[in-house]
Amino acid sequence: MVTTILPLTLSGATAQVHGKRILGPVDLTLGQAGVTMVIGPNGAGKTTLLRLIHGLQRQSGGTQNWAVGVDEARAAQAFIFQNPVLMRRSVRDNIAYAARLTFGRSSTTDDVVDDWIVRVGLTEQARQPASSLSGGERQKMALARALIRAPQMLILDEPTAHLDGRSTREVEAILLDAVARDTRLVMSTHDMGQARRLGSDIVFLHQGQVFETGPATGFFTHPQTPEATAFLNGDILE
Repeated sequence: MVTTILPLTLSGATAQVHGKRILGPVDLTLGQAGVTMVIGPNGAGKTTLLRLIHGLQRQSGGTQNWAVGVDEARAAQAFIFQNPVLMRRSVRDNIAYAARLTFGRSSTTDDVVDDWIVRVGLTEQARQPASSLSGGERQKMALARALIRAPQMLILDEPTAHLDGRSTREVEAILLDAVARDTRLVMSTHDMGQARRLGSDIVFLHQGQVFETGPATGFFTHPQTPEATAFLNGDILE
């Protein structure tokens, strides 16, 4: 039986850059299931929060407690950047690299790679250089590369920010399939339609702090803070 890495509890968590606090103090608990959408205006601290959770941003204060040791927790999660990192290899080799790091080299691993290429809709592009892909195709490749490892948690930093409607729909379909397979998602977005479509709960950040958090349905119908209300109304927050 796989030991769950969640819940995650942040207590008074802060992050600093050049001595200036850019996040926190943050008190936040992420449960074992669902899709957490992290929203807020530009500069609110969304990317910093995601990077801090994944260990890409140094935590300068407070605590971060997983249900398991931090090394085990980090090994059981994956991170999708807004602009995916591309290896100078074919699309298939990009995906296969992640698979072989996890499962080793075998015919079974090759079959898993081929299955994921089909699942994300990159069959025709499989032998092409990854650098030749469109933005949407790059994100689908990045998702295959992350999900092939069957992470318990997938963290995504605005993965559809620069994509057209069709590509966004395709990426969201992959994400919903991952959720159906019990992958926990934590994702930032500026697209409130996307937050409504995917989110089971919302974390609203402003000025580096969590101003509001709770179920998505309640947040969008009855926000509890003036800042959240203003944000949803399209007002400028300073």
